[in-house]
Amino acid sequence: MRKRTRRGQRGLGTPHALRTDPTPQTAMLRAAPPLLSVQPTRALVDEQFSVLVEKLPLACPVTVRSLHHSEDKDDWEAYGFYVSDHRGVVSVSEDLSFGGTYTGKEPMGLLWSMRPVPGSRSGLRLRRRNVCGPMLVNILVYSGHEGFRGRAPLASVLTERWHMAPGVQRIKVGQEGVRGTLFIPPGPGPFPGLLDLWGGGGGLVEYRAALLASRGYVSLALEYFSAGELQSADVEFSYFETAFNIIKEHPKVMADRVGLFGLSLGSMVSLYLASESTVVQPRCIVCISGNYCYPRGQMLRGVNENLRKYFDKERVDENNHHIWRDISLEIIKDPAEKVNVSKISAPMLLVNGCDDQNWCTVETAEDITQMMRAVGKEHLLSKLAYPDTGHLIEPPYSPHFRATNFIVDITKKKVILLWGGQTKPHSDAQEDAWRKILSFLQHHLYGSPTLKARM
Repeated sequence: MRKRTRRGQRGLGTPHALRTDPTPQTAMLRAAPPLLSVQPTRALVDEQFSVLVEKLPLACPVTVRSLHHSEDKDDWEAYGFYVSDHRGVVSVSEDLSFGGTYTGKEPMGLLWSMRPVPGSRSGLRLRRRNVCGPMLVNILVYSGHEGFRGRAPLASVLTERWHMAPGVQRIKVGQEGVRGTLFIPPGPGPFPGLLDLWGGGGGLVEYRAALLASRGYVSLALEYFSAGELQSADVEFSYFETAFNIIKEHPKVMADRVGLFGLSLGSMVSLYLASESTVVQPRCIVCISGNYCYPRGQMLRGVNENLRKYFDKERVDENNHHIWRDISLEIIKDPAEKVNVSKISAPMLLVNGCDDQNWCTVETAEDITQMMRAVGKEHLLSKLAYPDTGHLIEPPYSPHFRATNFIVDITKKKVILLWGGQTKPHSDAQEDAWRKILSFLQHHLYGSPTLKARM
């Protein structure tokens, strides 16, 4: 992305809905407002930015805040408490936050520590649906460390966070009964391809495929059942094979360099395809929060039968959050439920959180390791396991969602499902995992360095 610096407005007017702070220090700052800059103001969501506040008094306490109004009409925020140095400067990239939604030296804390503002609805999850437009994030500066909400900021800068780089094509897919969206990188190609499979929430989720296309991969975000309709999902095995061939046969795709990328239920489908299909021969596989229990000989809705069989193992914690980890521990006891991953001959990367409360992903990864070792294929397996990290491992700088609303398909009830993880280590894991995922894909699908799109 082209780096630009947008200077903040100085001497902002105070709307009627906002109150002013009558302290002498604030009055002085309003008389001579600080200068706020963000570089770049327009970037892909996996790129860092720097935030700098200048022309402050020495040792001046300020709050630096991010604010985003989501597509669901909810407000999300993050903030850090800083004190200016001997030059009257606060650098979010270099200085320590002494409190707020994050502490310490955290260059991207204003994004990964975002949470709904006080008084918001419970169980929210921030996900981008319109990938053709940016996620708009306001960066604001306030005097002091207390009572900043509702006050007019001293300065503000509007930033844009994009999933699609300039030149990425977004094409709706509807041929041969397949539902999805194809993202094609800029340039003549050909490019490697990826089939992008999301989890049990269902629906069409595009933002990861858009970002992968921005990094040089033709990516098909596949919808394979509607949200809340897994119980009636009559998806045949051939549906996924057709989707794979749509990528493989595209004129801008290297036919022998197509991989699978799955999260949760999507990882289960990926492993099953790689082990059982004669059509799908992936060059490599990425499985996040992996699941390897596929209802053999059944349509996809058979997954619900496994859940129903052991649903009495569901637990509910003191916050009324529903925990499914113990259900998965029962399911994996039955060898008949497991995908025979020993038949896979493609390199695999397993990315898991050690505090996953939705599925026993670490135990699953260890079992997969033993199955691959038994047939002399352990060299094909790479594993990442992150402490204090939950189930929803997203692209970097995404907020951490420990527990969110979820419609349980077999009961049709909306509950708050516990995914696990602690905000700081989970966020660190997302950043590290994304870097290693891109390196894995680069190695196995390109085999040599490639140019990366930037804004």
